[in-house]
Amino acid sequence: MIHSAVQLAYVVATALFVLSLHGMNDPKTARRGVTFGIVAMVLAVVATWIEVAAAYGQLEHQLWILGAIVAGFAVGVPLSRVPLTAVPQRTALSHAFGGLATGLVGTAEYFVMRGEGIERLTPFRTAALVAEVILGFVTFTGSLMAAGKLQELKWVPQRPITYPLQNIGNIGLLLLAVGLGAALVLFPAESWSALAFLSIVVLALAFGVLLIIPIGGADMPTVISILNSYAGLSAVAMGFVLDNKLLITAGALDGSSGLILSIIMCRAMNRSFLNVLFGAFGQVKAAAATGTEQNYKSETIEGAAQILEMARHVVIVPGYGMAVAQAHHRVRELYDFLKKNGATVKFAIHPVAGRMPGHMNVLLAEAEIPYNDLVEMDEINAEMPHVDVALVIGANDIVNPAARHDRSSPIYGMPIIEADKARTVFAIKRSKNPGFAGIDNELYYGDATWMLFGDAKTVVSDLVKALTGETGMH
Repeated sequence: MIHSAVQLAYVVATALFVLSLHGMNDPKTARRGVTFGIVAMVLAVVATWIEVAAAYGQLEHQLWILGAIVAGFAVGVPLSRVPLTAVPQRTALSHAFGGLATGLVGTAEYFVMRGEGIERLTPFRTAALVAEVILGFVTFTGSLMAAGKLQELKWVPQRPITYPLQNIGNIGLLLLAVGLGAALVLFPAESWSALAFLSIVVLALAFGVLLIIPIGGADMPTVISILNSYAGLSAVAMGFVLDNKLLITAGALDGSSGLILSIIMCRAMNRSFLNVLFGAFGQVKAAAATGTEQNYKSETIEGAAQILEMARHVVIVPGYGMAVAQAHHRVRELYDFLKKNGATVKFAIHPVAGRMPGHMNVLLAEAEIPYNDLVEMDEINAEMPHVDVALVIGANDIVNPAARHDRSSPIYGMPIIEADKARTVFAIKRSKNPGFAGIDNELYYGDATWMLFGDAKTVVSDLVKALTGETGMH
């Protein structure tokens, strides 16, 4: 009876996970989708707890499970309160915990089965254990490195760290782990098999670190998405080992959604998985000598406000600088003034603006900017030649015209928002440092571009004050 009830709970949880992903396809149903996911996870945990209690019943087992749940809350609650700018690294940490969990469960299951009788280590089960451990521990250390790069920790350099024969060495390390796994499948009863399994664990942990070190911070969002796919696949393998259908389906959903998101991001950058994982993208490139010195043209707040006040068609291009400065509420004030002044105002959203897809959408939704005024890149580019003012707030590489014509540029071929085609461009930037790709932005030197240097929140606030006639500008 209890087993049947648990299986029914798993079916309901699976359906809720599917509905959760479906709900996130649209901003209007996203909150409902999140709720479905939360209910599904709670149902899955409670059902599993009941099944374990019915099978074992000892208080000791219950205390272990309760302790794990308390530990999860102790870590999860603080992680839920990070600022939106830190969501990518928080996501990476979540993947790291998931990878560690599957890796540890796989390791424990291997030695438990080995102790109960070598006949339990069937070829299929052993292969699943090897896949679970490799994917889990690669996800664990890889995600920790990715989180460190995004957080710009001193001991995890954001720039790519390359060394001779790195790709050959990394692939060789992975092939060695897979080869040891194949040996375990073929010869599970040999005296060296336990040592081989532990060697696979060590190789997987090392491979996760060495895989991420050569990748620059610019590619970390895509790497996190790929690692999410690995975590899902490791959960699928764990589901096969534990004969848990919910783990199999939930892992498959997680893995496939991570893969689809990775594909979307790679297409948005016009790059391949292999180029992301092995291209060492993100190294700072020296500007090519042109024989003429290029200079920025700066504009005053008052001058920019006058042009904005006369503009009838304005496109705002948000980027990571807006997120860091927490300027989205001030942007809403600017949006409200321009709309009341009779201007058409739209927001141009690039798929990889910020640190992950949807980053700008979430920020602007938090500022209660109507979703209908958020326009995707392909649609807004057709309008750019007719735009009076393009206001670029903290965006860099996603508006760099070099992506269209400079074959030597690391972002060549990446689809961009064509802000340079607007009649006037105002670019708000904190400093003259390059963006994530480590290259100068040609947009800033354009004839129609004027720079507004400073913190995005301060600059936009001063623009609003100048437009409304308030005093006390910074």
